[in-house]
Amino acid sequence: MMEESTDKSGSAIADGGDPNRWKALAVLGIAYLMVVLDVAITNVALPSIQRDLGYSIDGLQWVVSGYALTFGGFLLLGGRLGDLLGRRRLFRIGLALFSMTSLLAGLAPSAGLLIAARVAQGAAGAILSPSVFSITSVTFHEGSERNKALGILGGIAGSGAAIGVLLGGVLTEYAGWRWIFFVNVPVGLLALLLVPRVIGRAAPTAWPANSTRRAPSP
Repeated sequence: MMEESTDKSGSAIADGGDPNRWKALAVLGIAYLMVVLDVAITNVALPSIQRDLGYSIDGLQWVVSGYALTFGGFLLLGGRLGDLLGRRRLFRIGLALFSMTSLLAGLAPSAGLLIAARVAQGAAGAILSPSVFSITSVTFHEGSERNKALGILGGIAGSGAAIGVLLGGVLTEYAGWRWIFFVNVPVGLLALLLVPRVIGRAAPTAWPANSTRRAPSP
């Protein structure tokens, strides 16, 4: 009886892919959206941040640039660490670090500490983002299904700026600028709780030694 059930489950995955793959994509998309919109969402709040923390004009720009520089600078390293340590493991590490640095940014009592938190947040995003695409690539069958999944992630990247401006404006106006960072914390923790349920079987933890990795489309 148990063997029959196992055979049916294995056959279903082999024929139609992992049954949780679209749920996994939802979790991956939410995590990726947090990373993408965290540039635009900050731009709206800059005047309030400058007023509260006493930034100079030049120093204020580092709230945005510090995140962007470390994010872009550590992307390749993040991808390589995913190959060495495992995609799912690094995804969870990156998600936890991004949530933690977002909390630190929201609690920052001074200009210098906010910039330091933003630099760390960018590095966490660089760890998180490559894992999103690599997990997606191995979760979905090659062809139209994988292209559709990657297209959804591309749509998230394209709409992230607009969503960030709108969400940043609402949060800054009604909750205060610190909530543009705090909002990542419950979302990140929820995603972390869902990872073992929807991504645990959808993505192997590491690339097999004799396999050939195909890079995901940007």
